[in-house]
Amino acid sequence: MKRILLKLSGEALSGDKGFGFDEEKACEVASQIKKVADTGIQIGIVIGGGNFWRGRTSGDMGRSQADQIGMLATVMNCIYMSEALRHTGLMTNILTPFECSSFTKLYSRDRAEKYLEAGHVVFFAGGTGHPYFSTDTATALRAIEIGADMILLAKAVDGIYNADPAKDPDAKRYETISLEEVIDKRLQVMDLTASIMCSENHMPMRVFALQEKDSILRAVSGDFNGTTVTA
Repeated sequence: MKRILLKLSGEALSGDKGFGFDEEKACEVASQIKKVADTGIQIGIVIGGGNFWRGRTSGDMGRSQADQIGMLATVMNCIYMSEALRHTGLMTNILTPFECSSFTKLYSRDRAEKYLEAGHVVFFAGGTGHPYFSTDTATALRAIEIGADMILLAKAVDGIYNADPAKDPDAKRYETISLEEVIDKRLQVMDLTASIMCSENHMPMRVFALQEKDSILRAVSGDFNGTTVTA
């Protein structure tokens, strides 16, 4: 495996607080990413914005404006994690689909390719740059564009289940499942648009719980507790 796209939830950075940043958790995630980078694997990262913003706060706010705030939340998260990674000795770059002054660089596939080949961890912040598209869609889009070998989805739950494990004690975890099954059964992995994009472009995934020790490194190696989603 040469190149991966790692998707982190914004909530993963907030730890038990549920909002903002938890420095201890962010440093632990950065340490895991450093271990992966040290194996020579090129890493792109997308981070959600749920630790700061989750949709409209009222019916008076337009969907486009709410989504714009969410895009900016992802930029904040990427700046924060970029600094955490730099403290481990890694070089990083943050790319956005819109101008962000000197905070980030404007995304282009060639620019991303250049940084990845140089061994930099590349953050894809700001979603797709358009409202109505989630960071799941941005994850699928960037993974396909940069030719990632796989998407790693770090979630709060350890894989994909046939029912909500929080509500159904008899829920069973899939060890392996195809993207076609995910789409047909409407399983909550990524949003439907992202799942269809991955299916049509043969982009496999591994879904795992971020809370487990060295979970990112284990997901890369394939020796992990979670679900493999085949393309």
